[in-house]
Amino acid sequence: MLRVGLTGSIAVGKSFVASVLRELGCHVIDADEIARAVVAPGTPGLRAIIEEFGPEFLRADGSLDRGRLAAVVFADERKRKRLNAILHPLIIAVQEERLKALEREDPNGIAVVEAALLVETGGYQRFDKLIVVHCRPEIQRERLMARNKLTRDEAERWIAAQMAQEEKMRYADFLIDTSNGFEDTRRQVEEVYRRLRVLAGSN
Repeated sequence: MLRVGLTGSIAVGKSFVASVLRELGCHVIDADEIARAVVAPGTPGLRAIIEEFGPEFLRADGSLDRGRLAAVVFADERKRKRLNAILHPLIIAVQEERLKALEREDPNGIAVVEAALLVETGGYQRFDKLIVVHCRPEIQRERLMARNKLTRDEAERWIAAQMAQEEKMRYADFLIDTSNGFEDTRRQVEEVYRRLRVLAGSN
């Protein structure tokens, strides 16, 4: 089975690219969905976060207030690193379980793991190929402002807290530019899929 990482900075269109790859027949694993699961009420992950950051990040129903935690860690690199040190081993363990199960079911298939921090954490090295999604900076900023209801300054701070798009792009085997809308992006994804399909067949 061909293992493919799919990454890119915040608000560049990773989820749309992942949805097209899923439509085309790839097995898509969403690291965000796993990140939510490993901090569900009653999990060791949630207990570790509350021990580290405090009970004020718990909602009344016992779930993690992800928005409040995100606002804190995006503003403080040291806290962000502490959070990642808790979450990443848990997320990677679940990813590996799912990848092994998929490999048993579909040895000639393509498994895509969509995750924001594959380059920063070195996680991209676990994959056969890496797709990096990107777009023009002004489009990224506008999308982030609209999606997260942020001011321009807030959006720029969130973007500045991450690795620059240009740096991430240097690690790519395949680049997908979402700047020109859905149809143009879909065309690029279909082309990348054709190339992945050839690679998967030769595994």
